[in-house]
Amino acid sequence: MTDNDLDRYMRRYYKSVYGVALCHCKNPSDADDIAQDVFLDLYTYRGSFTGDEHIKAWLLRCAVNKSIDLTRSHWYRFSEPLEKADGRPQSDDADDGGSGLLKTIMKLKRRIGTVMYLYYFEEYPVSEIAGMLGISEAAVRSRLFRGRKQLQKLLDSERN
Repeated sequence: MTDNDLDRYMRRYYKSVYGVALCHCKNPSDADDIAQDVFLDLYTYRGSFTGDEHIKAWLLRCAVNKSIDLTRSHWYRFSEPLEKADGRPQSDDADDGGSGLLKTIMKLKRRIGTVMYLYYFEEYPVSEIAGMLGISEAAVRSRLFRGRKQLQKLLDSERN
């Protein structure tokens, strides 16, 4: 892979990779680190891809895997962001067009938020999400159903 190819893929898919990582780890700094690691893996990857959609799916799957690895790590479970320790509110670098929907989805459980992001923001069909996450299509539909219900409750409580 050339530097120009990497630059093109970063411009094209960085926001998507960052969004998946952010939904899963719920910390903008960690999501940025994960996105950078994913693109470094792409740069050093020696395999081949069948097209741009294959590359995007590979990048998103890598982001999910790295997010899971991070949130399962001993260090992550027993630490807290500096913003919390200092008493300042955490910054939110997420940009979803100003609607605030991504910020609300981030309040959902990781498993549900990741599926909601892939379905509504990246517009992947249920079958592809199931393949990316290594779960059944029924599990994806169930998480979407639960996510919609939880999202509706969150949005109703924010309105009140």
